[in-house]
Amino acid sequence: MPELRQNLITRDWVIIATERANRPNEFKVTTERPPLPAYLDDCPFCPGNEHLNTGEISRIGGTKQWRVRTIPNKFPALAPRGERTRSSQGMFRSMAGVGVHEVIIDHPRHNMSPALFSDEEMADVITMYWTRYAAVKKDPRVEAVVIFKNHGENAGTTLYHPHSQLAATPVVPTQVRLRMEEAIRYFDDSGECLFCRTLSEELAAGDRVIIEGKHFVAFQPYAALSPFHTWIFPRRHMASFDDIADAEIADLAHVLRTLLAKFHFGLNDPDYNYTIRSIPTANAKAEYFHWYLTVIPRVSRVAGFEIGSGMYINTTLPEESARFLRDVQVP
Repeated sequence: MPELRQNLITRDWVIIATERANRPNEFKVTTERPPLPAYLDDCPFCPGNEHLNTGEISRIGGTKQWRVRTIPNKFPALAPRGERTRSSQGMFRSMAGVGVHEVIIDHPRHNMSPALFSDEEMADVITMYWTRYAAVKKDPRVEAVVIFKNHGENAGTTLYHPHSQLAATPVVPTQVRLRMEEAIRYFDDSGECLFCRTLSEELAAGDRVIIEGKHFVAFQPYAALSPFHTWIFPRRHMASFDDIADAEIADLAHVLRTLLAKFHFGLNDPDYNYTIRSIPTANAKAEYFHWYLTVIPRVSRVAGFEIGSGMYINTTLPEESARFLRDVQVP
């Protein structure tokens, strides 16, 4: 019989469709990505083509041999200049679209995949995330900072060269606010962090844990929205991403790179998105919230039921997905 599971962090109900469940290995991608060169003359992210960018904000590495760069998004969703003004005409509300939208170029090589990075290369990327997050949150117009990566066409990528993005918004997104409200409610009722309790119980159960690092743990949520939906939680309680320490950056790099490599070799390099979910900038020291990283492989499709109900159908058991990934050997 199918089972409904509830995620207490998001309040989502998820249908685990056991009667039509797929085995984890059935989600392997069957189409091969076309081979790409290490360098493209017209790629704005490749070394030597820096003149194609609109400027540089930050870099890790030398003048000629950079390892990671941050540049303004050429087609930003939010404008870096202007004031955060609101207007309202009856039921019609609007706000000036001010904010920050940056591109983080993860690696000099055009044909490199994060799953194949070294731990040190991934640590450089996360260090850049930290650097830009800490800088952008100081802007008084910014309420929330979102760092995300789209890998593959089905995940929203339009340019293959490995890159991430940072978007800072003048409002707190509804999804973030709802998670905060649930976390506050749980903290008021129990006096403890909902995220810390979730991690503690997942570690105790063990059957959905994929990777245990010294500072971070990767696991499939009990009510995973989709096949292989994975969370990476810091063991130490911290509400804001920029509270991360150097040793924790190194461990997160190892856990994230290993997880992506397991997707790469176990599922034949699926498209995926990952995002860092952090507290809004004004609440950086909150006891009730705990930042984390979400990774969602695009191995299933959202259809009419999900759109019409807001509920998701997961056609594989999170315990089986986690077991499959634990068994995938990576270099």
